[in-house]
Amino acid sequence: MKILVAVKRVVDYNVKVRVKANSSGVDLANVKMAMNPFCEIAVEEAVRLKEKGIATEIIVVSVGPSTAQEQLRTALALGADRAILVESAEDLTSLAVAKLLKAVVDKEQPQLVILGKQA
Repeated sequence: MKILVAVKRVVDYNVKVRVKANSSGVDLANVKMAMNPFCEIAVEEAVRLKEKGIATEIIVVSVGPSTAQEQLRTALALGADRAILVESAEDLTSLAVAKLLKAVVDKEQPQLVILGKQA
């Protein structure tokens, strides 16, 4: 069975978030980013399924800037077999991300898709 796990890049939970001076959003300059903890749990569950012999391949996918490669490498270190990065320099809406994930699912044809709780 092929498993696809979506991984989200978020601000590290140990970092105190600052609001921009003009109050237009969160200041992400020089902020440490990490994999969403719920996505990390999803990757770990996929690895458990592979260790039990239920799954044969684990593919992790992320949508975002090229710096999201860090989080994909973390997922590979946890035990994923392949990683796919859909690069996007601009901020995408939830609908756009969902459509991109659907395109990846259509291409890869996994038997199971696992997503993190709040992603």
